[in-house]
Amino acid sequence: MTENVWTRWPSREALGREGVSQPRRLVARAVRLMVLGMLLWGAVSIAPGHRGGAVGAVVGILVAALIAWALFRTTHDHRLWPSLALITVLLGIAVAAQAAGFPVPALVIWCGCAVTALERLPLAAALPVSSVALASYAGFNDDSWLSTATTAAGLALAGYVLRLDAEARANAQRLLAQERAARAAEAETAALAERARIAREIHDVLAHSLSAQLVHLEAARLLIERGADRDQILERVVAARGMAREGLAETRQALSALRGELTPLEDFLARLVGTADGAEVTITGERRPLPAEASQAVRRVAQEALTNVRKHAPGAKVRVRLDYAEQQVTLDVRDSGGAPGELTASGGGYGLLGMRERAELLGGSLAAGPGKEGFVVTLKVPV
Repeated sequence: MTENVWTRWPSREALGREGVSQPRRLVARAVRLMVLGMLLWGAVSIAPGHRGGAVGAVVGILVAALIAWALFRTTHDHRLWPSLALITVLLGIAVAAQAAGFPVPALVIWCGCAVTALERLPLAAALPVSSVALASYAGFNDDSWLSTATTAAGLALAGYVLRLDAEARANAQRLLAQERAARAAEAETAALAERARIAREIHDVLAHSLSAQLVHLEAARLLIERGADRDQILERVVAARGMAREGLAETRQALSALRGELTPLEDFLARLVGTADGAEVTITGERRPLPAEASQAVRRVAQEALTNVRKHAPGAKVRVRLDYAEQQVTLDVRDSGGAPGELTASGGGYGLLGMRERAELLGGSLAAGPGKEGFVVTLKVPV
C-alpha cells in the first residue's frame, strides 16, 4: 500500500546533514549568521529611545533563533505536535515583534516559518502553517499588492523546491548505500567462491594422494604381520613413497594454479601421459589459452581418469584426446581394458563424482562409462 503523500514526512536523510557537501554547509551557516546579524543590528538601530527596548528586541530575536534550532531537531525526529507548537510560538513572536514596532524581524520570521514548513513538515500540516505565515506577511507588508503576492508565491515555491532537493539528495544517499552494500555482498561472494575453489583444489590433490598412500602403507602393515619377505614389503613402501612424491608435485602444481601460474595445458597432458606406460595424447583444433577454472577441470579429469586406469586396468593402453572447438573444449580418455588391479577396491579419492560436479559448476558435463573395449571418460567444458 502506497504511503499517503499528504501525511508523509520528508525522510530523515532529507532532513539531516548527511550527503550535504562541505561548501554547501558553509554557505548555509554563513547565510544564517548573516540574517541573524542583520536582525540584531536592525533591532538595535530602530529600537525605542530607552535601552530596555533594544535589550528586549535582542532577547526576542535570540529566543526565536533558539526555537528555530529546536524546530529543526523536532522535524528531523518526525515529531509533529512539538513541531507545530514551536512554529506557533515563532508566529506569536513575530506578531509580538510587529506590535512592538519591529516589522523587519516579524516579516523575516513569517517568511522563514512558511519556507521551513513547506520544506520539513508533511504537506497536510505544511500548507495551513505556510498559508497563515504568508497571510500574516502579506497583511503587514507595506509593499504593493502585486509585489507582496509575487514574494509570497516565490517563498512558497522556494520552500517546495527545497523539499524536492532534499528528497533527491536523500534518494541519492540511499542509492549510494545500496550500491555499497551490493559491492560488499559481491566481494563476499567472490571471497566465498575463491575459498570453495581452493577447497576443491586441496581436496582433489590431497584426498587422492593420501588415500593412495594409505592403501600401500596398510598393505605393507598386513605383509609385515603375515611375515612376508622383505621385497614384498619394500615394494609397498616404495609405492607409497612414489604416491607421496606425486602428491607433492600435484600440490605444487595446484599452488601454482591458484597463483595463476599454470603451465600450458598441452605440456601438462604430455607430461602426465609420459608417466603412464602405453599412453598417448592427441591435440586437435586451434590451440588457445583457457580460463583458469576450465583448464583446471581438464587437468583434474585427466589425472583422475589415468589414476583409475592404473587402479582398475593396469597395463591397458590409454588414448587421451583434447579437442579445441569454437565454443567448448573436449577431453576424451579411453583405455583398452584389462584385468582388475590390486588397488581396485581402494576407493577413488575425490573420484569422477567430484569431477562431474566441477564440470557442472562451469556449465559443462562429464560422462563416464564402458566403451567398446574398456572405459571412456569424456569431459566437455564451455569456453
